Amino acid sequence: MEFLPVLKLSWLNGWIYLVIFYGLFGFFLLGCPKSIVKKLYSRSDWGKRNYLLSAMGKPFSLACFALIIFSPIKLNSLVFWIGSGLYSTGCVVMFIALFNFRNTPVGQPVQSGIYQYSRNPQWVGLALVSVGTCVACGNGLALLLIGFGILFYHFRILGEESACLKAYGKSYMNYMVSVPRYLGLVKKRDL
Repeated sequence: MEFLPVLKLSWLNGWIYLVIFYGLFGFFLLGCPKSIVKKLYSRSDWGKRNYLLSAMGKPFSLACFALIIFSPIKLNSLVFWIGSGLYSTGCVVMFIALFNFRNTPVGQPVQSGIYQYSRNPQWVGLALVSVGTCVACGNGLALLLIGFGILFYHFRILGEESACLKAYGKSYMNYMVSVPRYLGLVKKRDL
């Protein structure tokens, strides 16, 4: 892993990981009813602070993706295998979460399937995809940038959870008490 490896445009760069993931994500969205896509991207009931802090994470993510496009994949190295494993795990988590989301009626909170283990499995999956891509390319700067992006996206998650509390009330509060925000044990500070 290098902080900033030599950058060049090549067919064996990290862009391959991005194209595969976002291509599959695009196909998924095409197969969803418009009401589900609208629910997936809803920002209603977000606080201004959540919206602004979430937006601050986008430049970090975009800078990371720009570096990844020009970062060669470190084939046959330990970072390649670790990164590819994280990426693959993230894809599986993300798409299981998306299918659970799609199969839940629009007026109900998603609490079944992988959502029994994490209130935000889509974000966990996306974080693993992003980190895995950075690691597979051995790009430390991209990893640092996506780390900052993930920290700022935490505020998006807080906004989403606040909106869910307003929409679903006590049912969602009970869910928050029993299921962790990301992974692991539920802690009082998760609420």
